[in-house]
Amino acid sequence: MRYHLKTVFWIIILFLGCQKGLAVMGLYDYTVKSIDGKNAPLVQFKGKVALVVNTASQCGYTPQYKDLEALYQKYKDQGLVVLAFPSNDFGGQEPGTNAEVKKFCEMKFKTTFPLFSKNPVKGTEKQEVYKFLTEGSDKSLQGEVGWNFEKFVINKDGKVVARFKSGVTPLGSELETKIQETLK
Repeated sequence: MRYHLKTVFWIIILFLGCQKGLAVMGLYDYTVKSIDGKNAPLVQFKGKVALVVNTASQCGYTPQYKDLEALYQKYKDQGLVVLAFPSNDFGGQEPGTNAEVKKFCEMKFKTTFPLFSKNPVKGTEKQEVYKFLTEGSDKSLQGEVGWNFEKFVINKDGKVVARFKSGVTPLGSELETKIQETLK
């Protein structure tokens, strides 16, 4: 009898472990580091539409910070949040420290949307959020990030619903249209 109870116990533990592994994660299930190095649970944005962007201060697309801020201001009261993840993965175009990145964004572009700690967004060292974005979404949206300022639209439940290349501007484009649709 003891042997059977032990076996049943381990079967239940294995089953529950497998069930947990099968659970589909969403963006809002992750905790990341803020630009100031503090834990930032993304659950705080659950129920909002998120625009996740990998950013860099010395890139030809860096002026998009201005449009990202304008987009954020335009739609934040409707439930949009822009989440910026600085990365030095592409051409060494984000060489500064987190403090330097924060100062640059606030001084040059007057950004008010959340910035997170500088981390990889591609390759074997990419941060968990970017593993989710590039590997855990619909197959048509998967694949490595190609360059700075690639954008992911996340619905209120934390699922990736669209992906836009670096050259797609935040305002007056199919990106803004997709955000409007997702906010409804």
